[in-house]
Amino acid sequence: MRQSAEMQLKPAAAKKIKSGYPLILKDAVTGTAAPPQEGAVLRLTDESGGYIATGYYGIQNKGIGWVLSRKESEKIDSRFFAGKFRQARAKRTAFDASADTTAFRLFNGEGDGIGGLTVDFYAGFCMVSWYSEGIYSFREAVYEALAEVAEPRGIYEKLRFNTDGQYVEQDDYVSGERGEFPLLVQENGMNFAVDLNDGAMTGIFLDQRNVRKALRDDYASGKSVLNTFSYTGAFSVAALLGGATRTTSVDLAKRSLPKTIEQFAVNGIDFEAQDIKVMDVFDYFGYAARHGLKFDVVVLDPPSFARTKKKTFSTSKDYPKLLKDTLKITSDDGLIIASTNNASFSMKKFKSFIHKAFTETETRYKITEEHQLPEDFVFPERYPEFNYLKVVFIRVMK
Repeated sequence: MRQSAEMQLKPAAAKKIKSGYPLILKDAVTGTAAPPQEGAVLRLTDESGGYIATGYYGIQNKGIGWVLSRKESEKIDSRFFAGKFRQARAKRTAFDASADTTAFRLFNGEGDGIGGLTVDFYAGFCMVSWYSEGIYSFREAVYEALAEVAEPRGIYEKLRFNTDGQYVEQDDYVSGERGEFPLLVQENGMNFAVDLNDGAMTGIFLDQRNVRKALRDDYASGKSVLNTFSYTGAFSVAALLGGATRTTSVDLAKRSLPKTIEQFAVNGIDFEAQDIKVMDVFDYFGYAARHGLKFDVVVLDPPSFARTKKKTFSTSKDYPKLLKDTLKITSDDGLIIASTNNASFSMKKFKSFIHKAFTETETRYKITEEHQLPEDFVFPERYPEFNYLKVVFIRVMK
């Protein structure tokens, strides 16, 4: 039987949640009572005991739980989840009707009303990501509701929380048809191969869809393109389909080589005519500078934090240095596509990193366009901190 608990909020936290804030922060609660069980349904109250909202207890890096409802009598059951899924799907009718995009985010956590839970759609299959043990405890009701509303061919899942310091490992298949992988999906007419049952990632980051389209449609024709932290080479595919003369894809992960070859193959691209480097991106910058290599377009999409044998990289501290290294191998009048998914700082702060790098190298620049989360990655509009993606197209003016 699911535990229920009352959680009294401090005045500032109560005011914030009353105004629509969806996250229960660690320091929001009064008293020193033992925490409830993961997945407990919370009756959130002010200091006088007045009802504010209903939430669930689930520890993750952002906080200790999320608001689910602001109706005191509403039950948190399969009907509740089905209602949320219907509302989310209604916002994405353009994707349902699309002939050239078959992969998108069907449900985006707190933006669609259930923090800690996302659902991605891949050519008829649903991939559910769970970000805490608390929300995962609702899985039976969630899967019943998802099957009813989305009617997927099959359902897979990723457990993105840990227990005793170890991430939970399991077969990702849940129900329905078992997919045959790689599964081919389309994005704005481009083909991408994905695998829903092969570790933490599927082979493509859906939140970069509009950025890849912009690169293909407006910036790649006749250009040489360097794709750093390239993962499976999706930006390289977009560049080549947009008419790039050549691409170089660089990533430290050994599996990036066969995965990038696979992405090229499903788009009819000869991988032998392109450079695919399995090496540390920072080492590649030195290599390229020593050999006098220059690129017309450079894509920078590093992880928020990375550690290698030689160094540690953090976007919040090291992005200006990364940009300065990039400038050494960028052609005059070249373009840098600078990206980060670090939610700990704003777009304004990110632009300050860009300004710092260009100022310190005495290089003029012009921002030609900006991107944040695409339309299917819905977030609470009043709280832009949940709009984690920041992408800036920078024209170098040497």
